[in-house]
Amino acid sequence: MRPVTVPWPSHQTESHFHPTRTLRCFSHRPRSLHALLDNAVASRPDHEALVCEDQRLTYSQLNQRVGQLAAGWRRLGVKAGDRVALLLGNRIEFVVCLLAATRLGAITVPMSIREQTPGLQYMLDHCEAVMLVHEAHLSDVLPSAPSLPTLRWRVAVEPCEGSLAWQDLLHADALTEVAQVHEDDTAVILYTSGTTGRPKGAMLSHLGMVHSCMHFQAGMDIQPDDVSIAAVPLSHVTGLVALVATMLHCAAKLVIMPVFKAALFLQLAQREQMTHSLMVPAMYNLCLLQPAFSTTDLRHWRIGAFGGAPMPVASIEALANSLPQLVLMNCYGATETTSPATIMPPGMTPHHNDTVGQAVVCADMKVVDDAGQPVPDGSMGEIWIKGPMVVAGYWNNPDATAKEFVDGYWKSGDMGSIDAQGYVRILDRKKDMLNRGGYKVYCIEVENTLYQHPAVAECAIVAKPCPVLGERVHAFVSVREPVDAEVLTAFCAPRLSREKVPESYTITMDALPRNANGKLMKRLMREQLLASLDKA
Repeated sequence: MRPVTVPWPSHQTESHFHPTRTLRCFSHRPRSLHALLDNAVASRPDHEALVCEDQRLTYSQLNQRVGQLAAGWRRLGVKAGDRVALLLGNRIEFVVCLLAATRLGAITVPMSIREQTPGLQYMLDHCEAVMLVHEAHLSDVLPSAPSLPTLRWRVAVEPCEGSLAWQDLLHADALTEVAQVHEDDTAVILYTSGTTGRPKGAMLSHLGMVHSCMHFQAGMDIQPDDVSIAAVPLSHVTGLVALVATMLHCAAKLVIMPVFKAALFLQLAQREQMTHSLMVPAMYNLCLLQPAFSTTDLRHWRIGAFGGAPMPVASIEALANSLPQLVLMNCYGATETTSPATIMPPGMTPHHNDTVGQAVVCADMKVVDDAGQPVPDGSMGEIWIKGPMVVAGYWNNPDATAKEFVDGYWKSGDMGSIDAQGYVRILDRKKDMLNRGGYKVYCIEVENTLYQHPAVAECAIVAKPCPVLGERVHAFVSVREPVDAEVLTAFCAPRLSREKVPESYTITMDALPRNANGKLMKRLMREQLLASLDKA
C-alpha cells in the first residue's frame, strides 16, 4: 500500500464483481454515476455546472435538461441496460446524454469523432447499440442502416436528413425518476484498441467511476469553487472521468472547449478564472509558446495535472518560473483503470519528475516477472493494477478478459518499477504501442491496414520523436511495386482515425530486417530512423 501523504477518505475491504474480487474501497461514497448529479443539485443548484462557448448551465438547469432528454428517450423505448452510443465532440450535449442514459439505467458508449466507418461499424455492432447520438457533419461516416440491425434510432444534435432531431426529443415534462442500479453494474463502455487490432469494450462500472472521482478530488484537493477546462476529448477516459465526472462529483464548474487551441485556452483560463487543468504535456508546451502567455492573468491556476507522456524538464521549469503558484501533478492510468492509478503527491514533481507519482489509496499495484511473480523494490517488470476502479473486464469478450486479468489485477503491459517509497516509474512498453500527443496508437492496427494495400509486402510501424506531440507515426514499408507515400496515406485515411495515419514513411523494395526467428526487428528500424533524423 502507498505511503499516504494526502488526507484520503477512510476505506475498508469489500468484495465486488464476479468472480469476486477483494478490494480496498472508500467507506462513504456515492453509489452510482447519477448520484453525483443528485448530490451536486442538492448542494449547489444555482452554481454554474457547464460552460461551452455561449452556453451556460447551472446544476439545476443541467438536471432539468437531463430529465427532459431522458423522458424523450423513454418515450422512444430506451430502457435500462440498453447501449446508447455517442459520436459527439466536446459539447454540453455530450454531458447531457451521459447523464440521461444513467437516469434510465442505460449504458453509454462514447466513440471518438476521429473514428472511421469500419471502426464505428465494429463497435456499434459489437455492443449492440440501440441508439446513436451523432454530430450532423459526421453523417457521411456512419455505417449503413442494414449493417446494424439493433440500431433503432439515430439522433443528430443539429438538423440532419435520416436522423431524429435532438430538440424534438426534449420532452416538456422532465423525467425525475432515477433507475436503480447496482454499483458493480456497467455505466459506460469505452472501446480501447489492443495488440490484436480489434477494439475491446472496457466496462467502466459505477463503482469504478465514483472511486476515480474521489481519487482525483482527494489527490488534487479539488473544491466546489474550482474551475476546470476540458481541452481533451470528452469521449476518452481522461475527459470523461477526470473532468466531466470529477467536476460533477465536486459540484464544481467545467468549461468545455470544442477544439483545443492554445491561444483560446489562455483566453478562457483568464475569463473563467481557471484553477485546474488536466492535459497532455504537448498542450502545456503549446501554451508556453504563445506570445500572450506572459501577459495572460493566470493567477488562479493552481493545479496543472498531466498524463499520457512525460513532461519535459524545460517545460516544468518554464511553468514554475512563470506561475510559481501552479502545482504540477503527473497522473498515470488507462481506460482499464478508469483513469488514475497513480497521482503525484502535491509539491513532489520537482523531486520525482522521473516517476508518475504514487498509487492512489484504493489501488494495489505490483511489479511482476514473466512468470507473474513479484520482483523486489526498484526492479523492473510488468506493472499489474488492482482496485475498485479497475474494470471488471471487456464487454462480450471473455477470452480477452481471461487473458488480461488475473486475480482481479489488470496486466497493464507497461514495464516499470516501484521503489521503496512507492514511487512508480514507467520504463518501457511491453505492448507495441506509441503515444501521439496523448492518443494511444497500437502499431498492429496500422500495420493491418497497410497490409490491405496490394503493393505492400510487409510493414512495421515505429515511433518518430516529436518535440511537441512526443511521438508521431512512421511506417517502414517494403513494397512489391513502386508506390509513393501520398498513395499509402490516401489509402489509410478513410480506414483509420486521423492520429493513426502514418505521417512519414521509409519505403523500400528490399525486405525489412528480421531476426533468426523471422521476427521483424523494430529496434534496428528505430535506430535507422533516428540516424536519418540526425543527418537531416
